[in-house]
Amino acid sequence: MKAIQKVLVIKLGGLGELVQAFPAFERIRAAHPNAKITLLTTQPYAALARLSPFFNQVEDDGRPHGPGGWAALVVRLRHARYDRVYDLQNDAGSKLIFQALRPNPPPWSGTALGCALPHRNAHREHMHLLERQADQLKDAGIWPDAPVRPLSAPPPDISWILARSPQPRSTPAAGARRPLVILAPGSSAKSPEKRWPIERYGELARRLQEAGDDVVVIGALQEAALAHAVQRLAPRTRDLTGRTDFAQIAALGARAALAVGNEVGALHLIAAAGAPTIALFSNASDPTLAAPRGHVTVLQSPDLKDLPVDTVVRAALALIEQPA
Repeated sequence: MKAIQKVLVIKLGGLGELVQAFPAFERIRAAHPNAKITLLTTQPYAALARLSPFFNQVEDDGRPHGPGGWAALVVRLRHARYDRVYDLQNDAGSKLIFQALRPNPPPWSGTALGCALPHRNAHREHMHLLERQADQLKDAGIWPDAPVRPLSAPPPDISWILARSPQPRSTPAAGARRPLVILAPGSSAKSPEKRWPIERYGELARRLQEAGDDVVVIGALQEAALAHAVQRLAPRTRDLTGRTDFAQIAALGARAALAVGNEVGALHLIAAAGAPTIALFSNASDPTLAAPRGHVTVLQSPDLKDLPVDTVVRAALALIEQPA
């Protein structure tokens, strides 16, 4: 059998899915310790992937624009002559890549029709991504003791991020010892139903500050308006939107007493860093398939507009007051 010297891993994002792929990345590296492993991803996640110990090379054009971009990607992948491909994305785009590499695609782990190492579990879409990817690698023959039962997979190990994480530019004042609470009130702009009303976050921040907590809001730069809305009700809230990269968010999570957020990728990093986390879900998503792993409490309401502030405050204070 030909030695596996060149491996391609496909994982295109978003952030939560990337974080949940860390255990699979680790297993692939352990299975091929001497191989050159390349990750195909997208630009927003390339820098974090390059920090990791899993890959020799990271390519960030996994979702090319236009026919010319797709043709260039396929030509490059064909010329690379990979000995094994692990498709952890398993969407229409990654399956299109597989079909474009015919008639002689490399041995391929995934769900593409005709691939050599198929994930055969008919119930894969009803599995949490952590167990689903573990099960795929079990079928590929590289993870015989994979954690595939519901809730059996532990949180992703992000110690390699924390070991290299700079502190955020905005940090508590010298001598400050108030418990740090992170709020993540954003979500995909295409999914407003996944957002707890921002006024409720403001009220939550105000009540946590009255209890003695130091509250910060994180998110993308374009979510600064959400932070400002929270500050109108809780003026001492610190706005870190657009000021933290993924590694810095992980560092915040490692020293936070609590995090509260909608269904956003950053919450997976924060929970994996060890912060007690409250994840807010509407019926638009199933938390058994998408919730962060770790010390996580899920609060779900069919419509997040109906989730009372008191319910979140009680859960928050209970988590903060738990002994370390």
